[in-house]
Amino acid sequence: MHATEIVLHDVELPLRHAFETSSHRKSSLRHLLVEMIAEDGSVGWGEIASPAGPFYAPETTTTAWQTAVEHLIPAVLGAQWEHPDEIAGLYAKVRGNYFAKAGIEMAAWTLWTQAQGIPLAAALGGERDSVIAGVSLGIEPSIEALLTEVARHVDSGYPRVKLKIAPGWDVEPVRAVREAFPDLDVHVDANGAYPGSTEPGGEAAFEVLRALDPYRLTMIEQPFAPKNFLDHARLTAALETPVCLDESVETLDDLRTALALKAGNVLNIKVSRMGGLSAARDAHRLASEAGWPVWCGGMHEFGVGRLANVALSSLPGFTLPSDVSASGKYYAEDIIDPPVTADQGVVQVPTAPGLGHGVRREVIDAHATRQERFRA
Repeated sequence: MHATEIVLHDVELPLRHAFETSSHRKSSLRHLLVEMIAEDGSVGWGEIASPAGPFYAPETTTTAWQTAVEHLIPAVLGAQWEHPDEIAGLYAKVRGNYFAKAGIEMAAWTLWTQAQGIPLAAALGGERDSVIAGVSLGIEPSIEALLTEVARHVDSGYPRVKLKIAPGWDVEPVRAVREAFPDLDVHVDANGAYPGSTEPGGEAAFEVLRALDPYRLTMIEQPFAPKNFLDHARLTAALETPVCLDESVETLDDLRTALALKAGNVLNIKVSRMGGLSAARDAHRLASEAGWPVWCGGMHEFGVGRLANVALSSLPGFTLPSDVSASGKYYAEDIIDPPVTADQGVVQVPTAPGLGHGVRREVIDAHATRQERFRA
């Protein structure tokens, strides 16, 4: 199999509700869609879900476009391959740039599974026909506004709520949510916002994080900077609450380091962060063998990336609710047909070949800021 054409679409969709993390606030999202076309005219879709700014990771939408155009697409176009696991080898000389790589490889996976007549989930080793979804809520202007958002999603049936936290917005909002929803599955995510032990304020930050321990959180996710494995290990040893790694694990070697240092005990697997579905599948295997529960995190993907996350979440080790909530949670109009839906927090895993849903070209074209076609 080989791709004769690849079309790159730069698309911006407005969010239903502005979303704030420890780094910034956003009201719309730009992602890159990868349309991979085979010699017989069949099409596979992928999504480069890199953020617009270099806050979550060094990559941005702009750098991902450049990397894809100058390095990844030329390496893939016209190259022969038998299985999507071979795609990463075509651009193995390119370091990092995991978001850009993930979108290219995702397109290859969906193209190949469509050609094989099998669902993406089955090709990855998925065993479930449905997955449990949670929602991720940003930092709100007030605790009252946060409680309103939590209530809205609990009323929609979501069994887990993730709260973004940052220094100064941590213990009080967590206390308020726990008091209002004593039995809710709640976990918090700092996106590495807290200083480590060698930085000013590090010891005070450690005590703040310890102060979250009594609130029966499912986990505290990524409190320290990505490569600060030592402070994550120290916090893991000090808390009853599980510590989850996200940004810290970009590669399987990162995961092996974390396992060896006991720098956590839960793993958030993001397809984009790890460079594609093959690496994400392998991280699931390695974490499961080590006894770490895993779940699938999201980057507010459009429908293409969201469906890939749903497929990944059907693997047996994904025992915690994943960030695969309904399309309508984020977008009034998604790029897939039908959109992803959730019934009482349960999302069905597609059973049709490839992604299992159609792609709405008219929506892509209406929201594209640039599109470029590349031929072998």
